[in-house]
Amino acid sequence: MTMRSRAALPRGTTAAVLALAVAAGGAACSSEASPAQPSSRPPAAARPSSTARLSIVSPRNGEALAGPSVQLKVSLEGATITPATSTNLRPDEGHLHVILDDRLVSMTSGLRENIPDVKPGPHLLRVEFVASDHAPFDPRVVQQVAFEVRR
Repeated sequence: MTMRSRAALPRGTTAAVLALAVAAGGAACSSEASPAQPSSRPPAAARPSSTARLSIVSPRNGEALAGPSVQLKVSLEGATITPATSTNLRPDEGHLHVILDDRLVSMTSGLRENIPDVKPGPHLLRVEFVASDHAPFDPRVVQQVAFEVRR
C-alpha cells in the first residue's frame, strides 16, 4: 500500500484490515478441524452400559395436574443412586437428572422429588439415570412423560 492510498483510507481502517488479515491467517494455520472436516483427534472413550431399568411412576403420561408443584416419583431397578461423583464408573451406580421442558431442574439422589413453580400448560418431563460422572450411559437410560398443569 502506498502512502497516497493509505492517506485516502478512513482513519483506523489500516489497523482493522491488519487485524482481519492476522485473524484469517491464524485460522488458516490452525490445527483445529473445521465443522466440514473430520477431526484428527481420537474419539472419546466408549461409555459403559447400565443394568438399570427406570420408569416414571408419577406424573403419568397425559395426566392433568392442579400444580403449581409437580410431585415426581421414579422407580429404579437393577441399580442404586449414589450421591458421590466419581470417575470410577459402575453399571449399577449413578445419579438421576430431572429435565423439564429441555431444562435441567435437578440432579437428585432420591426417587421422589417436588418440582415447584411449574407454569400452567403442557410440559415434557424427562428423567435420566446417568453414570456417577454425570454423563449418560450407552445406551441412555431415560424415560419421559407428557403432562399438563391446569390453571
